[in-house]
Amino acid sequence: MRSGRGPGPQTPPDGAAPAAGKDGKDGKERPDPPSRADGAGPGVPGLPPPRDSLARDVLDQVPGLVAVVHGPEHRIAYVNRAYTTVFGDRPVGGPAGDALPELSELGLLPVMDQVLRSGRPRTVRAHRTHGPAGAGHYTFTCTPVELSATDGESPTGALPADQPRVLADGASPGATDGGSGAVEGAPPDGRRAPATLGRADGVGGLDGLHRLDGVDGEDGVDGVGRRSGGVGGDGARLPHAPASPAASTRRRGVMLFATDVTDQVEAAERLRTSERRQRETAVTLQRSLLPQKLEQPDDLRVAATYRPGGTDEAVGGDWYDVITLGAGRTALVIGDVMGRGVRAAAVMGQLRTAVRAYARLDLPPHEVLQLLDGLAAEIDPNQIATCLYAVHDPNENRLVHSSAGHLPIIVRDADGTVRRAAEPTGPPLGTGGWVHTSGSLELGAGSTAVLYTDGLVERRDADIDHGIAALEQALASADGPARAVCDRLIHALGVTADHDDDVAVLVLQHPMRTGPDAELFHNAALDLLGGVEAAPRARAFASGVLTSWRFPDDLHDLGVMAASELVANSLQHGTPPMRLRLRRTDRRLIVEVTDGDDHLPRRRRAEPVDESGRGISIIATIASAWGSRRTPGGGKAVWCEFALPDSCRPPG
Repeated sequence: MRSGRGPGPQTPPDGAAPAAGKDGKDGKERPDPPSRADGAGPGVPGLPPPRDSLARDVLDQVPGLVAVVHGPEHRIAYVNRAYTTVFGDRPVGGPAGDALPELSELGLLPVMDQVLRSGRPRTVRAHRTHGPAGAGHYTFTCTPVELSATDGESPTGALPADQPRVLADGASPGATDGGSGAVEGAPPDGRRAPATLGRADGVGGLDGLHRLDGVDGEDGVDGVGRRSGGVGGDGARLPHAPASPAASTRRRGVMLFATDVTDQVEAAERLRTSERRQRETAVTLQRSLLPQKLEQPDDLRVAATYRPGGTDEAVGGDWYDVITLGAGRTALVIGDVMGRGVRAAAVMGQLRTAVRAYARLDLPPHEVLQLLDGLAAEIDPNQIATCLYAVHDPNENRLVHSSAGHLPIIVRDADGTVRRAAEPTGPPLGTGGWVHTSGSLELGAGSTAVLYTDGLVERRDADIDHGIAALEQALASADGPARAVCDRLIHALGVTADHDDDVAVLVLQHPMRTGPDAELFHNAALDLLGGVEAAPRARAFASGVLTSWRFPDDLHDLGVMAASELVANSLQHGTPPMRLRLRRTDRRLIVEVTDGDDHLPRRRRAEPVDESGRGISIIATIASAWGSRRTPGGGKAVWCEFALPDSCRPPG
């Protein structure tokens, strides 16, 4: 309600100052008094501005995008300057589906429907959209609100034809007429068009806008139109005053508040890209430290797999290796360096290199771990690692192993029986002060053994024994070649791309050979009894065996010479019991002599006048490889091997 201009003076209430006007005491005509804060007058310096103008100015200065729609068609009631800067001018009163195409592009119209029905705010985060100002990412919050219906507004929310459709930024300028504050082109009574920000008395537009949760009253608008809280989001309010009788029924609407999060999204994308590259680098480092191609022993079929865990760059220190020791024997290693990241991978690489060096000494498994334990403490005393080292000997059909804090080997026999290594394990590497021991498992033809790290069987919500039991159950039904068994175990234990721990699995099979394949693997042995007469017996035995194996003459002669030299060396430097063993595989001929003396021979250069010392040099010259090792019961074994020519190998 505005101040009237009556023909005569008006008596003010008691204690109130008389209103200024034509009838002042000085007889001069005075300007109209300032209008009440209803948006109808221009305001006077020193007094609060009209609330409608204040609300408009505040919202137009908000850097976030603000739009208010109402009704089931989400007709536009207001958009602020930031919104029009990003998306361009928008016609007030039009349905959002047509007038705000960016909302359709972002899929916000169904969200606004839900907000209108439920009366609860919803947020859509970091959606990419395009506008005249370019592409950007915005987070939209849709908040349910109520708007006061205005006189002259149709039930559909459209404006009467004789009222201008102005944008929220006040594109239709207001022209004052004697301080009336009327907007040019507005109805004669000075009321603003319903699409604009409304007046403080609640008549029209957004004046009288508040959330549907009924937050009103005590913390409402103060004397200058301020309200606690912010714009948008849960608990947001816009400035309003109690509705005047001029306001009719309230309309339900939705206020959209959009925050530009382009910088944050781009920063997050750069961070993700950096993390992805770091992870790729770490995984590349990890894989480069693992065997690029597994050695395939003559008597075993081996397959392995490594799965990095998690999605960050911190890969773990799981590792495995297969090392051919010579004479048909094979070392199989698996380990896990505690911790994650490049440091764990680097320690793993050092341990793997050390294991390969120690393996060349052909030491028993527990001695290898004893050496590795001291080295691990030197590499990093704060880094703990587990390791399992096993050696397969085809002559014994056994797997001799030792464990430093690692999980037990699981074996499935040819009849389907599943068992695990029962021998106790020592503490992890790097702890020191422990004497490791070796155990033994039978690994007959048709058997499968599995070495693995804890990532395969350990879960946060279950005991690790349950995981090992699940592995045993999965192995019982996992048939096929070693590679297929690896994949089936990984699948059966639920290891996926987002698994939270690294997994390494090493599967070895001792195949059961029949038919032509069985003819490619033979063993023959002779106990060397007596003195020097054992040498000719050994030569005759070797000649007969190699002839029966149908080797070419040159390989036959080399094999006989090697057997003679090794037996002569044992007779001269060793002690009983002595034994000559000949073995052929599909790839090589192996000649081995064992005796009771544990002094290992060394290759040395013999002088021209020396009458002995040339036997090992001859062996090293004619053989593909040679070596020696100490045997578990005391004594030593000296061996050499010859690669078979293509004519003696199976096709393919």
